Amino acid sequence: MKNQIHYLLSLSIATIFFSACQYQVTDTYQFQVEDIEDHIITLSSDDFLGRMPFTKGEELTTSYLVNEFKSLGLEPGNGDSFFQEVPMVSILATPAAQMKISSEKEKIVLEGLKDYVIWTQRTDPSVSFEDAELVFAGFGIVAPEYGWDDYKGLNVKDKIVVVLVNDPGFGTEDEAFFKGNTMTYYGRWTYKYEEAIRQGALGCLIVHNTIPAGYGFNVVQNSWNASKLYLDDRGKESYKLAFEGWITLPIANRLFEMAGLNEREMLAKARKVDFEPIPMNLKAASTIDVSASYNISKNVIAKITGKTAPDEVIIYTAHWDHLGIGKPDELGDSLYNGALDNASGTAALLAMAKAFKNDTQTDRTVAFLAVTAEEQGLWGSAYYAQNPIFPKEKTVANINMDGINPYGKMKDVSLIGMGQSSLEDILIEELDKVGRYASPDPTPSAGFYFRSDHFNFAKIGIPALYIGTGIDHFEKGKEYGKQLQDDYTAKYYHKPSDEYDPSRWNLDGAVEDVQLLYQVGRRLANDSKWPQWKPGSEFKAVREEYLNK
Repeated sequence: MKNQIHYLLSLSIATIFFSACQYQVTDTYQFQVEDIEDHIITLSSDDFLGRMPFTKGEELTTSYLVNEFKSLGLEPGNGDSFFQEVPMVSILATPAAQMKISSEKEKIVLEGLKDYVIWTQRTDPSVSFEDAELVFAGFGIVAPEYGWDDYKGLNVKDKIVVVLVNDPGFGTEDEAFFKGNTMTYYGRWTYKYEEAIRQGALGCLIVHNTIPAGYGFNVVQNSWNASKLYLDDRGKESYKLAFEGWITLPIANRLFEMAGLNEREMLAKARKVDFEPIPMNLKAASTIDVSASYNISKNVIAKITGKTAPDEVIIYTAHWDHLGIGKPDELGDSLYNGALDNASGTAALLAMAKAFKNDTQTDRTVAFLAVTAEEQGLWGSAYYAQNPIFPKEKTVANINMDGINPYGKMKDVSLIGMGQSSLEDILIEELDKVGRYASPDPTPSAGFYFRSDHFNFAKIGIPALYIGTGIDHFEKGKEYGKQLQDDYTAKYYHKPSDEYDPSRWNLDGAVEDVQLLYQVGRRLANDSKWPQWKPGSEFKAVREEYLNK
């Protein structure tokens, strides 16, 4: 009898404990399809004109977001305003049709668009370079944590640096060497231009190679004679390259040949830590005509103030913009609705705000930031990072939503940038609770961790989490899930066909993923701990530098 009593008591305790565990998981806001779907339908409708910055589509989108935040009872996130103005400049760079390259023995003429693509961030009416020396600078990387400096002993003032795409680890399978096939930020093309600026170079040409780049030269060609948006830095101007650009691999090989160098030998040397830049004894000449116009776009931000630590903030982000009206497709449709990219993420941001507002008030403040101009270069989040409303020292984490699963329930989520921060440990714990799992980024060499708005938070040291849609379909498996994503890339990505279609979309998986990110954020918002960058992260030292002062 005594044993039976002990058994019944143990069973009761176990039942209570199990119920308590279930309560912890389920006693929060539970998302429904309609929380997300209605916003996607509205934001991706033709009425919103593709949500391009500086158009009527921007006015409609930002007004909609503010009205929704107000209706939910959220506070303005920027003092008494729901807006953060983002001053920008649109630069139309029109390069000359040719670039001349000469050595002591010969001269060749490169054809614009076919052989190279260049542009400029300078706003002078004309940018030109004559007899500018070319220098091969390996991968164009300065990485102290790897003891790496491709610019050592080199003064690149008035010189053009020629650099390789990706980073030295690509193709080595050595995860300790620049993370192997997982691209580090040093492999990202934007980094290479930034480093060339820091070095004071005249210009920078990246050698395009489809496999390590992750896309064909046709993608690069889309930048030819195209307007580009940048942040307006008038009054606080910084140095800019005369030009940025790409050259094809065959042209690079031709230049190496003119310089008496072997492309394969150059690649082998560039992969070694003792690499030293190599003058090519070549000179280049060309011009770019420039037209610049200035305007102001808007980030939209709302918040729910925390009850015990209101100065500590978790920020959810999504970009509200898309591509507006552009080149017609084969059906004559020229309106780029951007339903998945990123009406879905913006809808999830509004759903997230509703959930936090309807749930128990959190200890820390939770902010909801819809940023502009992601499609043009992550500029809305870049401006926020340079001009943070909430101090970076008090910003606990960023959780970014860029494209929410439209394919139905998945057993997994894709963890973009696996190994970066302890945020992913929290994510994995929450996945375990519901019988799901995290899978690595299926294309780590593409550097997706550096291609959405969370990256600008990471750059200033704030731990940032970004997940992609998994491929392990709940009913039909991985091959089916992978095919769905491949079909999206081929048929819908950045095309007018990216529209909301209830016959094609299944938001049951979106609900689960948004619920997951809510659980992660809710834990952060009710905890006194701070997430950390993991050893080997490019952003660990940035955070430690200002937190340890």
